[in-house]
Amino acid sequence: MKNNLPGAIVIEGHVQGLSNTRSLGCLGIPVYIIDVRKCIASSSNYCKKFFICPDFQTEEFIEFLIDLAKRENLYGWVLIPSNDHAVYVIAKNKFLLETFYKIPTSDLSIIDNIYDKTKLLKIAENAGIHIPVTQCFSKVDELINPGLKFPVLTKGKNGLSFYKTIGKKALIANNESELKEQLSYIESKYNVDRTFTQELIPFDGTNKTISFTAFCIGGVIKTYWMGVKLREHPLQFGTATFAKSVYVKECYEQSIPLLMSLNYTGVCEVEYLKDPRSGEYKLIEINARTWLWVGLAKTCGVDYAKIIYDFVNNIPIDYPSTYETNKYWINPVTDLTYSFIAIIKKKQGIIEYFRSLRAGKITNALFLKNDIKPGIRYLIDLISIFRKR
Repeated sequence: MKNNLPGAIVIEGHVQGLSNTRSLGCLGIPVYIIDVRKCIASSSNYCKKFFICPDFQTEEFIEFLIDLAKRENLYGWVLIPSNDHAVYVIAKNKFLLETFYKIPTSDLSIIDNIYDKTKLLKIAENAGIHIPVTQCFSKVDELINPGLKFPVLTKGKNGLSFYKTIGKKALIANNESELKEQLSYIESKYNVDRTFTQELIPFDGTNKTISFTAFCIGGVIKTYWMGVKLREHPLQFGTATFAKSVYVKECYEQSIPLLMSLNYTGVCEVEYLKDPRSGEYKLIEINARTWLWVGLAKTCGVDYAKIIYDFVNNIPIDYPSTYETNKYWINPVTDLTYSFIAIIKKKQGIIEYFRSLRAGKITNALFLKNDIKPGIRYLIDLISIFRKR
């Protein structure tokens, strides 16, 4: 990598931001981190500079990026967001930001079709993609669609906003009365018409979330990679703590028309869940960015951070056509913590847990021999959170 090439700005320096920082930094590409608070990636040996920024959702954030480009002479650097709000506001201000930076994020019209989950579900259904039975309530006392079978879960059309307001990714209702109570509760804090309600795909212990990830240009998949969440917290609808690389033909075949219908350009993660009743893989959501355990894709031969960088800098790319399966990824701190809790609650076996740690090559999300400080900071931060609770 030539030293005179521009650098990269990783926006939000949590676990995936750390992975992208290491991926580019080890190639000699200068990486700056920006976040709303001190983050683990800022402790990495590959982070050249760190800046605290305004809330990602605000116009002040855009002003901050422009001022940073001028002040630090970052013209032509690539912006790599690791946060949904950052993705959206960058897409919204893409024309302005392109005066200063290289932007791998798709246009707002495309991002809006992804982050408004109801728009995404409609596009997916028209493309022939399997989706859970869904109903959008405009008011609390609206009649329930007879095709909507309980239990159901209610989520925000824009998930991160819902989570920040309600404190949960989704609310589960086992009957009509419970659903009405939840909708009333949501209405007191949020807007019911900004949510949607779906059938809960039954969990049989084996149908884990599948992540189909890809780099696309105009909806055409140039390279892809797949993984499965083996452990997560909370135990359903959660964040991965232990994952594995896999190949699922059905997810690949469904993603081709879906991403083409979206005319998507850039990196994305498409989540599917197998319905044990029908055997169909049903679309859950899409993240228009790299995801938490992106480091496993790199281990398997698909380095998305490098692909993003090369694409925006017009560097020829030899897109991988294959990748290694049966490779593992772990966040050792959260996996140990939440596995211990699951073992105490008898939702996981202790022998099963220790056997999984001997499964094969495991990519450590936090601790590298030549870059150990981010892992230590993560551990300290987690201890601080538990103390406050």
